[in-house]
Amino acid sequence: DNLLGISWVDSSWIPILNNGSVLDYFSERSNPFYDRTCNNEVVKMQRMTLDHLNQMVGVEYILLHAQEPILFIIRKQQRQSPTQVIPLADYYIIAGVIYQAPDLGSVINSRVLTAVHGIQSAFEEAMSYCRYHPSKGYWWHFKDQEEREKTKPKAKKKEEPSSIFQRQRVDALLLDLRQKFPPRFVQQKPGEKPIPVDQIKKEPEPVPEAVKPEEKETVKNAQSAGAKGPPEKRMRLQ
Repeated sequence: DNLLGISWVDSSWIPILNNGSVLDYFSERSNPFYDRTCNNEVVKMQRMTLDHLNQMVGVEYILLHAQEPILFIIRKQQRQSPTQVIPLADYYIIAGVIYQAPDLGSVINSRVLTAVHGIQSAFEEAMSYCRYHPSKGYWWHFKDQEEREKTKPKAKKKEEPSSIFQRQRVDALLLDLRQKFPPRFVQQKPGEKPIPVDQIKKEPEPVPEAVKPEEKETVKNAQSAGAKGPPEKRMRLQ
């Protein structure tokens, strides 16, 4: 079983952990990292000291490094002779919590998997922005570009000048509408409040001047003469 992803702790031992008690703490039955078939268990059952481990052959646990009271490193090794051992695994205890130290193969495997996962995620992300159309070919379509285009102020299009025909037609339509729907309010000056048309004072029309009866007759005669034309000339008889 892979024990790299688990940890174990017994809070009752944390206040009394030291160089002499750390192996007893590690040999607790509930510790998943401890092998009960090791030589340490044999020495413990026979009530011998740990010095007898050098005279035995098999799996054993030793205290490799200690930095009281926070850090302890325990090594699991295969003893073949009093002078020859093969390391199998290392365990470190930090603040009473036991972890298994990863071996070199596990570290390399984890780093490679992390790199491959990152590269694969990058390719998938890049492919999500790729677009293709038979007439256009391939191009990139980014979401950030859409947001920039939305937030970017659109340039105002220049209005084309109207033609004479359009202006005449508009004036004719406005005149027709004015005749059908005459305005009810008038704003005499810009910025002033509109005034109803009924309240506007109309200027009095000029009174025609009185014409004398003599002048009327002369005007009538002149008009009749102008209408009839000049008198005809008669030929004289000699």
